Amino acid sequence: MPNLQNAKKALRQANKRAEENKIVKIAMKKAIKEVSKAIQAGEKEMKAKLSLVQKKLDKAAKKGVIKKNTASRKFSRLVKQSNKIK
Repeated sequence: MPNLQNAKKALRQANKRAEENKIVKIAMKKAIKEVSKAIQAGEKEMKAKLSLVQKKLDKAAKKGVIKKNTASRKFSRLVKQSNKIK
C-alpha cells in the first residue's frame, strides 16, 4: 500500500483508468465475437455488425486500449472472412 498522498492518488487514478479500459475492451470483444458467430453461421448481411465492430475498434484505439495498427488488422481480418462467405 502507498504511504505518500501522491502515491495514493496515483493508485486511485490507475484503478479508475483500468476500469474504463476494461469496459471498452469488453465491448470491443463482444462485438468481434458477434461478427465471428455470424460468419460461422453464414449470414449474408453483416454490414451493420461490421460497422459496429469498426466503431468499437476505432474507439478502443483512440482511447489507447489497443494500438491503431492492431485495430485495423483485426477489422481487416474480419472483413476478409466475411467476404469469403459472399
